[in-house]
Formats: sequence, structure tokens, C-alpha cells
Amino acid sequence: MLPGARLFAAGEWWEAHEAWEGPWMTATGDERHFVQGLILLAAALHKRWHHGSLTHRNYHKALLHLDRLPPEYGGVDLARLRGEVWAALQQAGLHPALSAPD
Repeated sequence: MLPGARLFAAGEWWEAHEAWEGPWMTATGDERHFVQGLILLAAALHKRWHHGSLTHRNYHKALLHLDRLPPEYGGVDLARLRGEVWAALQQAGLHPALSAPD
């Protein structure tokens, strides 16, 4: 998971998406929802800034997975992550990170 997190924070969203595919394929339950949500957030950012998409469909699909989880999962503050990704979808140059709760 760490290589994908580093790529995500660096704004290499497609590469992060690809790095999480392997863990997603073997994950089950909440872990699967977590990884699927991360993949979809990365896809949303990639489509926005590499393809100009304004629909944010993948962002909303990610929330369907992340909303099934507690506010903090896997050491990640999911509310903060949602907010940072939403801001990054609106403003070029922002690179959200998978941050831990304060």
C-alpha cells in the first residue's frame, strides 16, 4: 500500500491506481472497500487533470466505498482525504496525501 500512497501524494495518480490493483485483488471486506475507494479517488484525479473531466463520477463512486468505513481506516483520516481530494479536483496543483488523524 505504501508505494501507491507515495505515488498518490506525488500527483502520479494513474501510477498509484496501478500500484493498488494488486492489493485490491486479494483484499476482502472493509479492506477491499478501502482500496477500491483509493483507486477511484486516484482515477478521479487522473481523469480531471489528464483528461479534463469535470464530472467527478469516480469521486462519487469512491465515496460509496469509503462511506462504509469508520472515519479513520488503515491509519488514514478519511474525512480529511475526501476534503483534500475534492479540493484537488477543483484546483490544479494540489496533491492530497493519505494523512493520519491528528
